[in-house]
Amino acid sequence: MSASAFDYWEFFVAETRRSGAPLYEHLASGIARDPDLRRFADTVQAGQPPANTLFAAVHFMLLRGAEHPLRPFYATLNGGQALDPRHAFSAFRDFVHTHRKELVRLLHTRVTNTNEVGRSAVLHAGFRALAREAGAPLHLVELGPSAGLNLLWDRYAVHYLCDGQSIRAGAADSGLVLKTELRGQHWPPAGDAPRVASRLGLEKNPVDLSNPEERDWLKALVWPDHPARFANLERALAIASREAIPIREGDALGLLPDALSEIPEQETACVYHSFVTYQFSEEQRIALDDTLIAASVRRPVWRLSMEGTRSGDAPLLLYSYGNGLRHKRLLAFCQPHGAWIEWRA
Repeated sequence: MSASAFDYWEFFVAETRRSGAPLYEHLASGIARDPDLRRFADTVQAGQPPANTLFAAVHFMLLRGAEHPLRPFYATLNGGQALDPRHAFSAFRDFVHTHRKELVRLLHTRVTNTNEVGRSAVLHAGFRALAREAGAPLHLVELGPSAGLNLLWDRYAVHYLCDGQSIRAGAADSGLVLKTELRGQHWPPAGDAPRVASRLGLEKNPVDLSNPEERDWLKALVWPDHPARFANLERALAIASREAIPIREGDALGLLPDALSEIPEQETACVYHSFVTYQFSEEQRIALDDTLIAASVRRPVWRLSMEGTRSGDAPLLLYSYGNGLRHKRLLAFCQPHGAWIEWRA
């Protein structure tokens, strides 16, 4: 994405405001008025978002121990406390100037393969709805799983909160409890997670969780205004350290036909993705549909999709493919990080 493709920084400022991220809102507003920083941010790799990549690069260096007056503005580095963000931009600009050489390397080599584990609260509800229709156990193929933390969605506990009540789902003894606000008149299916028979991620840039630098980059992608998300990520990383997460490296669309062919025809095959296909070209989105339609001639295939929109929400969609035909329906509207869900099914 190029900063000149549309009013990128205005869009990003609005996104930070919607997401309750005052530090990044003030920093993005400052960058929008600073031609040098705009040009610097726009040196990211092709297809990478300038704001997220630059902010993650700065956050990464601070997490790795860089000392600078910018540091106290980051709640993720100060036990949840931070200074007034209205005074942060001059410190941010000085940090970029001081560490420009190191930041250039990060902008030219890093990608924003965020692994937002809060989305598992939404996926949890979606998979329970899917299993009620298609049956379990589920054979899962995730497109673009990053480090694979949302391949472990059934290892987490979920509390759906509404008017003082709590619907609990998932692994009651989990080290990670995801809390999400339940909006609207309908509640998602409750109960334990459906049984998972197999899970596989297809990822162009898999994250090596055995590498401390890779783990820190994942943490750096979390906005510092959201220390609870940061804490959830650390808990998910602890759970993942005890798991063997199967991720196949390569182009997801190219790998998908073989991955589907490995699933027993009489069992439930489900492809899913969250905040991945927004990066696809129109041709790639059509190719994904075509691949699943072709596979459905041999056996039914299900698809769970959680992708963002420019309106700021994220519809949770359930697709069924059978006999070469596709059916789609809306399950819920969601906050992009899983903070709330409005069930519609």
